[in-house]
Amino acid sequence: GTRVGYRVQYVPRVVQDGSGAVIPLRGAADLEVVVFAPGHDQNGNPTYRPANRNEAVNVSGFTTFRQVVWGGTFEGQSLVGLGVRARLPFRVFTLAGTPGSGDTARIAIDVAHRW
Repeated sequence: GTRVGYRVQYVPRVVQDGSGAVIPLRGAADLEVVVFAPGHDQNGNPTYRPANRNEAVNVSGFTTFRQVVWGGTFEGQSLVGLGVRARLPFRVFTLAGTPGSGDTARIAIDVAHRW
């Protein structure tokens, strides 16, 4: 119900919080997406459960994105790895939502197709 923060940045490799395990991503550049909110409710029930963590979103029709991996939640932060074809300029913005309506606030990551 409350808005939370986020951090999106290119990193040499996306590393899973807690374990330190490297999350391999397809593409020439890795974007680390951290949302300062857990991926579960107050009872520990997952609020996001992709069928396949290593292919959390089908990006096969995209020219810039190569892979989206769900890195999970650790200490109240949720991690997503985004494999990009090259280290291209990007911007991040928020999309409003209505708490309690099922229409939740979210972030959008817009990566350029070329320099």
